[in-house]
Parts: sequence; structure tokens; C-alpha cells
Amino acid sequence: MNLKELSKHLGLSQTTVSRALNGYPEVSEATRARVVAAAHANDYSPNTRAQGLATGLSRCIGHVISVGDSGEMVNPIFGDFMAGAGETYAAHGYDMMVTRVGERDEAETYRRLKARGAVDGLVMHSPRFNDSRLDLLNDLGLPFVVHGRSSGAQVPYSYLDVNNRRAFYETTRHLTGLGHRRVALLNGQEQLDFAIRRRQGYEQGMQEAGCDIDPDLMAQDEMTEDYGYRTAISMLDLPSPPTAFLVSSIICAAGVRRALDDRNLRPAKDVSIATFDDCLSYFRNSAAPPVFTAMQSSVRAAGATLARMLIDRINTPNAPHTQTLWEAEFVVGASTGPIKD
Repeated sequence: MNLKELSKHLGLSQTTVSRALNGYPEVSEATRARVVAAAHANDYSPNTRAQGLATGLSRCIGHVISVGDSGEMVNPIFGDFMAGAGETYAAHGYDMMVTRVGERDEAETYRRLKARGAVDGLVMHSPRFNDSRLDLLNDLGLPFVVHGRSSGAQVPYSYLDVNNRRAFYETTRHLTGLGHRRVALLNGQEQLDFAIRRRQGYEQGMQEAGCDIDPDLMAQDEMTEDYGYRTAISMLDLPSPPTAFLVSSIICAAGVRRALDDRNLRPAKDVSIATFDDCLSYFRNSAAPPVFTAMQSSVRAAGATLARMLIDRINTPNAPHTQTLWEAEFVVGASTGPIKD
């Protein structure tokens, strides 16, 4: 069934049916629900090429990943984010384009996508401190949203972020409350804004507990299992090793736990581990009790929510910006305990 046939079946204009299926706000929820139900019942599938010719829209959303962030593309965190976003795009008749570019080519890629009309909007990934991409995307006039925030940015923009500073502050205080004074931080790459905020939360928690901040117990890198393992081994071999680890990803935390095994140390009994948990589909921290004490926030849900925010922005580009900050849920697992006497 095509659009003309579906419109005739419903007794509505093709414009109304198209707007209902594409989420335009001027269509009532009752009409939208009726149209969507009829589309499903009659196996209607929109011809996105024809829609693009008729409306000037590509019905495609862009994700540009620079070489410097290319580890994201094989990272299960990125995969879960894209799965959540993709489900939302598909439900609203959008395709998805992922472009990998050199760091110096990123700005030109945004300009080319705009000039070609290849995408109707963009999701900006891995924001950095005072990120210049925000000014560029605002100047281009291409609807976009940001996964995260950029400290120091002066231009208005829409974003979805987790309160990383508070999450790491509260978890640091949990560890110091258990008596740990030597708490190591295994952070993400600190040119990225989320990692800067996490370090700030850790430092605030350590200072308020009266604990020294030891540079030898602070590391940053791409959040892999091997990074967690190598860094933990190195720190455990220090003359005054950490008694607890605060880790930026459950993937890294698995590496830290492997390091404890190699040193015949028991999680929670000898050394504690607390981690950020993105609630990954293929790496569940859902035992009873959970394997890791963790700050939990679903990256898949973030992808779905941010995609919906972008579609809303495409439909109403002059609407006020939406800025959403989620709080991570703290759960106590089997990986933390009082400092060993």
C-alpha cells in the first residue's frame, strides 16, 4: 500500500497522513494513533526517496565519528547507543548514516553533509571542553543534538548527559566511607568533557574525606579491558598500592578484576572496585547482588531519547533547546567492602 492508497483508506489528505507518520506536532494524537495503526495493519512502508523529493528532506540522520574517537565504533557502549537510536529512527521513518573521518576533516564533513542535503540532522558525539564543533553546527543551521555536554561552550544547544561529576563524587564518598584512603581513579580520556567532570567529582570526594590525591593513582585512556588490567597491575605493584579502584567503565572494571585475580586478591575483601555501568545489553551487571558496585545509567535508553530529541528538533527547528541531565542510580554490589584491617 502506498501513501495515496493509505490516505484514501483513512479518508484523510496525503499531507495529513504524512505529517502524522513523521511526528509533526500540529497533528492531533488521536489522528496520529489512527494513522499509525492503519499503517501497521496494512503493511504500509514509506518510500523515503519519494518523500525526500517531495519534502526536500533526506529522511536520514548523521553520526560523524573522527579517527581520534574511532574506538567508539567497536566499543559495545557505542553499539548500545546506536541500537537505541536506531530503533527510534526506524519508528519514525528515518535511516541512519555513520561516517568515519580524519580529525582534520570533521568540519569539512559537516559542511559537505549540509551542502548535499544528505542528512536532516546530526548527533554530535564525544564533546570536548569548549568544543568548536558547536559553533560550526550552529552556523550551518543544521539541526543537531549532543550526547554529553561541553564545558565552556557559549552557544545554545540541545543535549542529553549524565551527571558524571555527582556520580563520581558520591561513589568516591562511598569508598572513603568504607575506610579507603588510597582510592585509584581509572578514568576515560580527559580531553573528553565527561572524563573531566568525573575527575572533578573524584577529587572533590577525596578532598572532603581528607584524603590525599596521589597522581600515581590517577590514569586516563581509552576504556578497554586491557587498559583496566594493565593499569591495575601497575598500581597494585606500587610500594603503597590502592585499596580501592574507581573505574569509568564496567569493561575496564573487568580488567581490574582480572588483575586482582592475578595477584590473588579478592574483590571487596582485599581490594574494592566501583565502576560506572552503562547497562550494556551483552554485559549485564544484574546478579543478586550485582557483581560490581556501580553507578548505572542505560546508554541504550540515552540513544533512544536523544534520537527522539533530534527528530523533534528537525520538525520544529526554532523551538527552545532541550537540555536533559540524568542522575545515575547507585547500586551496591559484591565488589566493595570495608578496608581490610
